[in-house]
Amino acid sequence: MKKTGLKQLSAWALALGLTVASASGVCASETESMRIAALKGPTAMGLVQMMDAAQNGDLADAGYEFSIAASADVVTPLLVQGETDIASVPANLASVLYNNTKGGIEVLAVNTLGVLYVVDTSGSVKSVEDLKGKTIYASGKGATPEYALDYILRGNGLDPETDVSLEWKSEHAECLAALLADPEGIAMLPQPFVTTAQMKNDQIQVVLDLTEEWDKLQEGEEDPSGLITGVTVVRKAFAEEHPEAVNAFLSSYAESAAFANEHVEEAAKLIGSYEIVPEEVAVKALPFCNITLITGDEMKEKLSGYLSVLYEQNPASVGGTLPADDFYYVISE
Repeated sequence: MKKTGLKQLSAWALALGLTVASASGVCASETESMRIAALKGPTAMGLVQMMDAAQNGDLADAGYEFSIAASADVVTPLLVQGETDIASVPANLASVLYNNTKGGIEVLAVNTLGVLYVVDTSGSVKSVEDLKGKTIYASGKGATPEYALDYILRGNGLDPETDVSLEWKSEHAECLAALLADPEGIAMLPQPFVTTAQMKNDQIQVVLDLTEEWDKLQEGEEDPSGLITGVTVVRKAFAEEHPEAVNAFLSSYAESAAFANEHVEEAAKLIGSYEIVPEEVAVKALPFCNITLITGDEMKEKLSGYLSVLYEQNPASVGGTLPADDFYYVISE
């Protein structure tokens, strides 16, 4: 057994705009270190207990190398090029990657439910219809935020191309900066960036919960879907070669996600120490981040329903076709 240090990951991570969160643990005999990328936000927040356990050498099932990216654009090439093994990505992007790699990506779990909110400072927005004629700052173009907002706008009779002005930013932090610089600004933000915004300007208020708006549009459907923000995916080749390591990862991840929900103050300290968001933001935001870990049949049911809604809206949003059954990882016995 060997101890994995930070140095071997640092150059690779820094070159790709990643933050090294942890790169330690004990390597099991069946696999080299498992490389895991998370996005700065709820997905990384749900992993912090696992990161800490790995760094302290408390996980004996595998070696883990964690890194945190500011956007999915950084993570996507890592997966495609085989430079990371497991990653958290927007739900629709997982389907796009599956199609683009001809089934080379599998989804392991749903890790984050709805975390998107519309905020403003003027109080002029009371309903989705009130967004007409407004400028909305947002990030996540080509991923879950864009398609969720598009679905909700159209479902309420608004055309995203003509009835609102969408200013897309490359990162949530850039979107937040634009909001704070505009006294009349309206923004779509995920948690924990909503909390960050409110702590910087106490006039900012949540005016729309996109999860609630999604649910309203799904009322009356035979099999209503829910809004899913993030999933965890794995390279299929890695999963086939190391099934026991993948299952052990999921087990540890489930414990970590539960820790984030059940021990908010302790989790917030770890989140601050890994510089995901400051501790004082994390402790307020965690109860609203909808961190979870849903696997197996329940994961397939929820995710397939969500992707079907996106497909009906715009086939390109899921990569042109809905994924086949082999997209959904089956935990081996």
